[in-house]
Amino acid sequence: MAHEIERKYLVKVPEFRRIASNSPSFEIAQGYIHSSASGTSRVRIAGERAFLTIKGPVKGFSRLEFEYEIPLSDAREMLANLCGGVVEKRRYLVDYCGHTWEVDEFYGENAGLFIAEIELGSESESFALPPFIGREVTGNRAFYNGSLARFPFSQWRDRVPEYRDHE
Repeated sequence: MAHEIERKYLVKVPEFRRIASNSPSFEIAQGYIHSSASGTSRVRIAGERAFLTIKGPVKGFSRLEFEYEIPLSDAREMLANLCGGVVEKRRYLVDYCGHTWEVDEFYGENAGLFIAEIELGSESESFALPPFIGREVTGNRAFYNGSLARFPFSQWRDRVPEYRDHE
């Protein structure tokens, strides 16, 4: 059984641009086949590889996660025909104090949103925050990719004071 343990943070964009924007990166397109309180089923194209991922409900900072590589052509077909909304982003991989941070710069209807994630070995694992990290949004469903596919950031950006402080 696989577990995903992650924390999510808003990004202070100017600091990120100064410090880490030259980090390795790649394009991602992902859509959701199913999303409910019991879990999600996602298809993702990351560069030239594709994956089908099934995630359970979030409990604390953790949830079950099962990911399988699938043919790229199948993923393209699924994104085009089975997913209501597609989230497009560039993912930067930023090494900081022994951890790799994944910083997503969103495009399309989610343009302007930057979210950083760190995956941990346990919920109690300690880690250092890079200078570009803003407010924690772990557990705030509005910032989950499945929510962003259905309710894009452009529709609610101005109503979220916790984000306006980090631009």
